Amino acid sequence: MEFFRFRRDIPFMRYTLALNVISFLTFLAAVFFLFSRGLHLSIEFTGGTVVEVAYSQPADLERTRQAVEKLGFGEVQVQNFGTSRDVMIRLPLRDGQKQDQVAGQVFGALCAAESGSTGTKEYTTPQGEQVSRPSCTTAAGAEPLTLSRTELVGPSVGAELARDGALALGFTVLGIMMYLAFRFEWKFAVAGIIANLHDVVIILGFFAFFQWEFSLAVLAAVLAVLGYSVNESVVIFDRIRETFRKMRKMSTHQVIDHAITSTTSRTIITHGSTQMMVLSMLFFGGATLHYFAVALTIGILFGIYSSIFVAAGIAMWLGVKREDLVKAGVKENDPNDPNAGAVV
Repeated sequence: MEFFRFRRDIPFMRYTLALNVISFLTFLAAVFFLFSRGLHLSIEFTGGTVVEVAYSQPADLERTRQAVEKLGFGEVQVQNFGTSRDVMIRLPLRDGQKQDQVAGQVFGALCAAESGSTGTKEYTTPQGEQVSRPSCTTAAGAEPLTLSRTELVGPSVGAELARDGALALGFTVLGIMMYLAFRFEWKFAVAGIIANLHDVVIILGFFAFFQWEFSLAVLAAVLAVLGYSVNESVVIFDRIRETFRKMRKMSTHQVIDHAITSTTSRTIITHGSTQMMVLSMLFFGGATLHYFAVALTIGILFGIYSSIFVAAGIAMWLGVKREDLVKAGVKENDPNDPNAGAVV
C-alpha cells in the first residue's frame, strides 16, 4: 500500500557528506555531555526507599506527587501498580535518615493531603498475634489510605541493575552485527551498527545534557530503539540488494537513492503511525511514561535519519557494490530483465 508515490528518485546521497559531518559532530557532543555531566540515574540504579500505600478510592496521583514533593526528598517517582487504588512511591536515599523515618514522613504527608491524622492501629492476625501498624483516620472515622509496605533498595542492587543493563545493551549490539553480516554483507553490518550506536549515544546525550531522569523504563526504550532502527536499516538494505540485481546500469549512489525513494512511502506510514502512538503517551501518559516516551520520540526521529543518511551513506563510503550482494552463479541473462546484458 502506497499513499505517497514519487516519480523521480530523490538524491539522498548527494547530501550524505554534509549530513554525516553534522552527525559526527552531534555524536561527539553527545559523548562529551555523557562524560562531563553524566546520566541522572533514577533510584533503581542509585538506591532509595520504596513506599507502597493502598487508598480506599482510586488514587489521585497528581495530589499524591505534590504531597510527597513538598517534603523535599528530591526527585520522586509516583505510579500505580496492580490497581488504581495501589500507589508505589520511590524516593532517593537520604544521608542520616532511616527507612522507617522516611516512610513515616511520607505516610504522614499523604494522610494530611486526605484531611486525616496519623496514629497507630492495633489488630490481631489470623495466627493470633497482636501487631500494630500506622493508620490514617479522618474526622468521620474513615480510613482513606493504609501503608502496605516499605522497602529499602540499596546501592548494590542499583549497581547490579546498571551492570545488567549495560550487558543487555552490549549483547543486543553484538547480535545485530552478527545478523546483518550473515543476512547481507560485512559492509552493511558495519554501517548498520554505526547507525544504531549513533542513535543510542545521541539519546543518552540528550538525557545527559538536560539531566532528565534515566530509569529502567528509559533503558527499555533505548533497547526498543535499537531494534526499531535496525528494522528500518534492514528494509533499506534489502531494497538496495534487490535494486542491484534488477538495475545493472545504475551506479552505486543511484541504486541507493532508488532503494530509499521506493521505501519512502512505507517509512512515512509506519513511522508516522508509531510516532502518533508515542506522542499520545508523551502528552497523556503522565509522569510515569514521560521520559519513556521522550526517549522513543528521539529514537524514532533519529532512527529514520540514521537509516537513510548514516547507514546507507556509510555503506556507500565503504564501497558496497553489486558483486558484494549478488551470489556467484546467479543467471545473468534473464530474458525478462530489461537491463539484461548490461555491463556493470
